Amino acid sequence: MDDRMAEERQMLREALDKGVGGRLGTYLRLSGPGWLQSALTLGGGSLAASLYMGVLGGYEMMWVQPLAMILGIIMLGCIGYVTLSTGKRPFAAINSHINPVLGWGWVLAVAAANIVWALPQYSLAFGVTSRNLLPGVFGDGGTLAQAAPDAGWLAGDGLAKLVFVLCVFAIAIFVTWSYDRGGLGIKIYETILKLTVAVIVACFVGVVVMITMRGSLDWGQILAGFVPNFALFERPVSGYDELLAALGPVGDPIREYWTNYIVSGQRDVMIAAAATAVGINMTFLFAYSMLQRGWTKEYRGLAMFDLSTGMFIPFLIATSCVVLASAVQFHLKAGDAHLVQGLEASGGSAADPAYQARVASITASVDKAVAARQAALPETGEASEAERLIASTLLTRNEADLAVSLEPLVGKVAANYLFGFGVVAMTLSTISLLMLVSGMVVCEMLGLPPGGWPHRFGTLLAGIGGMFGPFIWKGEAQAYLAIPTSVVGFMLLPLAYVAFWMLLNSESFMGAERPSGAKGLLGNVLVGIAATTATIGSAYMVWNKLGMIGIGVWLGFVLLALIVQFTRKSSPESSIPATEV
Repeated sequence: MDDRMAEERQMLREALDKGVGGRLGTYLRLSGPGWLQSALTLGGGSLAASLYMGVLGGYEMMWVQPLAMILGIIMLGCIGYVTLSTGKRPFAAINSHINPVLGWGWVLAVAAANIVWALPQYSLAFGVTSRNLLPGVFGDGGTLAQAAPDAGWLAGDGLAKLVFVLCVFAIAIFVTWSYDRGGLGIKIYETILKLTVAVIVACFVGVVVMITMRGSLDWGQILAGFVPNFALFERPVSGYDELLAALGPVGDPIREYWTNYIVSGQRDVMIAAAATAVGINMTFLFAYSMLQRGWTKEYRGLAMFDLSTGMFIPFLIATSCVVLASAVQFHLKAGDAHLVQGLEASGGSAADPAYQARVASITASVDKAVAARQAALPETGEASEAERLIASTLLTRNEADLAVSLEPLVGKVAANYLFGFGVVAMTLSTISLLMLVSGMVVCEMLGLPPGGWPHRFGTLLAGIGGMFGPFIWKGEAQAYLAIPTSVVGFMLLPLAYVAFWMLLNSESFMGAERPSGAKGLLGNVLVGIAATTATIGSAYMVWNKLGMIGIGVWLGFVLLALIVQFTRKSSPESSIPATEV
């Protein structure tokens, strides 16, 4: 191990004298943690956020994920610089040199985020299995539904959900615990997961190429969609202007209701997309994955290259193509539009029970949405056809619907299975990584090195916590659980960003490695923009979702950190030594 690391450090030192071409060649050979971050990012959460962003926003929200990823990479670059320059474990460093409230707030937020983000992974995996892969076993009316008791929490699809989450949990435990031992089996499993995820991403790219060749994409509008438009946090995308105008003039109660409904959905989807680009648990994983690989300050340039190539480029291509494919299929289209198109294309019959059941489900969802509006504005009377139309365009598509995005490339049957297998692979990969990070967090809080039984038991926090996802979320679309959970994750993000920004400028911790001069100023400006954006965004969502109570808790945490900062006495290093791993 020591010989290999010494050889790598020598290669990096020599690469500095080889020019850009030689440096890139060396960096390509040694890259690693950035791809690990990419595996965590390109999971069920980012897939669901991208799909629903296309459904709701069309091309107008293309800017959200790249901007969030750029800000996230700036912050991860800061984390990499701090960690590699010192070789110290960040948790102990934050506690000792910055503020223990921030340190403990960070690791507890990471632990909570691992559980929160595991919920939609189980939920999404169950959704595609019950609707796309094995509906005859796990779906409504399937084998397990028929074997379920008539009453109790196992009734209906309860037994199917229980069997499914236990199977996924068993696989996740086997995979995660195998990381402590290594071995050929885990390498084969990881390779299969990566290839499956790569195939589904490639298919979405193929869909975009195909619909481009058909002339169905307006690349002028698409490119315009990459220009940030923060007004979308307060107004609907322009595509809804005509549908809203049909409801009445500006100021009409019904029009205002649906306007606010659309804007609320846009906020959630945009924040979810931003949160899944770089989550708070990734700030932990990146720091400790570099330390475990034995990287030192010679690797700082490699770390930024690793993030830019292994993380940003695959993420940008994958998420953009998913948004485009989803937008073409679903944006501004009534909920049953693709069903009619599919029926005509396949020459099927409208009397088909599955077709009728889905149409009935869509009708019931529209009725429910309209009934909610009528309950909010009882004096407005019955809903018009224009109102039912806009409600049908805003339906939350389920997993069977979302698989339609791949139909232009591979056909209906193959799209169902390909989407299903791809999503299950993504979710299994993400669950395994979330469990790994959960175990690392527990070890760090206990002051123990990662590995062994403490790490294994720590992985169970995320593994078991996530199992409740399919039971908690009662909506028809299991994939949509990724949206509200990601919003929660985004609210926690400033804990990491602010803590590492302060650590970057801590003279007692960084010493001679603290950034200075023009480069230091530029780095601080960029990190400051990232941290400030995350903080403002977090406060904005706390206010919108939790109101004064949420803001009170948020400000209470800030006040506690300030009190500790100004009252604690000078003390030696934390009881958890900030030493090399």
